[in-house]
Amino acid sequence: MPREETPRYGLRRLVAAISVGLILLIGVGVPVSIVAPVPRATAEVVTASQSATEAAAPAFPSFGSSAVGAVGIDGVLAKHGPQSPRTIASITKVITALVVLEAKPLQAGEQGPTITFTQRDVAILGEVQAMNGSSEPVEAGWRTSERAAIETMLIPSANNYAASLAIWAYGSTPRFLAAARAYLKAHGLDDTVLQDANGLSEDNRSTPTDLVDLGRLALADPVVAAAVKRSTAVEPNVGELDNTNKLLGRYGVNGIKTGTYTTGANLLFSAEVRVGARTVQVVGVVLGARTHDELDARVPALLRSVKRGLHDLPLATKGEAFATYRTKWGGIGRAVAARDVTRLVWGQADLQQEAHVQPITGGRKGERVGSVDVEVDGRTVTVPLVLDRDVLAAPVWWRLTHPLR
Repeated sequence: MPREETPRYGLRRLVAAISVGLILLIGVGVPVSIVAPVPRATAEVVTASQSATEAAAPAFPSFGSSAVGAVGIDGVLAKHGPQSPRTIASITKVITALVVLEAKPLQAGEQGPTITFTQRDVAILGEVQAMNGSSEPVEAGWRTSERAAIETMLIPSANNYAASLAIWAYGSTPRFLAAARAYLKAHGLDDTVLQDANGLSEDNRSTPTDLVDLGRLALADPVVAAAVKRSTAVEPNVGELDNTNKLLGRYGVNGIKTGTYTTGANLLFSAEVRVGARTVQVVGVVLGARTHDELDARVPALLRSVKRGLHDLPLATKGEAFATYRTKWGGIGRAVAARDVTRLVWGQADLQQEAHVQPITGGRKGERVGSVDVEVDGRTVTVPLVLDRDVLAAPVWWRLTHPLR
């Protein structure tokens, strides 16, 4: 006869079943809840698009041909007047200096090899004087350094020193001119033509755009840049040299070269202007003024207008928030710019921002979580985004209370 189940025996079975269930829940369910994946927090992204700056209005002289540019910005910022090649006169000497330095390079602070002048250089002086060109004395047997000869060519615009340097470096004027043409081609100065080394030929021609590029090349060469910014210098044989550029040291002007010919005056100039937190090197050229006084009187207004048209545009500020994270367990963090990023722009510039951030389950302050692409005038700059604070991973209590997530 089967044994009759008592109430107490049934209760024991129930307790045992519950105990087994609790053991399984604690032994299996709790670890599973703790290690099971948790939902990732996606960010609420802030997007921005705005018109950033105002249009520029450069105050070019009404005469001749002009253009302005800036170191760090390709091409020209603006131009005025006919842009066909014009006589450049002694601006030629900037090209001569750069081409001579291609054959006879100088290190910073180095005087370079010694040049011993001969009767040929005396004859060159006579030819220049016969053409009423600017010159400095030379005698057979005089010795000078390459750097001093370059300074004598560029600072007082000595035509004879330009011709002598070209022959000294290349052996003859035709060989120099061949090297000069190769240099111009290599640097994209396709609208520039030389017939001599000093600019006495009015067939030495160039465009404002080419000359702005030439100005950048001159400023990038430490020997040329140092020479053209000097208002005076002393050459042992010649004595004191005075720069033909009368704007040097005024209005931020620190170079580059004047050009004077039968019917006009030119100036390839550079100047430092303050734009926001940065100093910008402006390069400009004016060709075809009647006199240097007329030309020099117009450059200050042009520089002021160029300064107004340049903008140091902030693309992102360190700590600027581009997205916000909110986790299911109450954590909050922001994706912020990792550093300050600015861009030098000219005139009216449209700025557009688009942030790209990855989902997270937690993270440490400073950890990269994405980036923001900032587009200005068709060019994109990418700025890294990082967490602005620690975002804790899902705590145990939340995992246990959300087993199904």
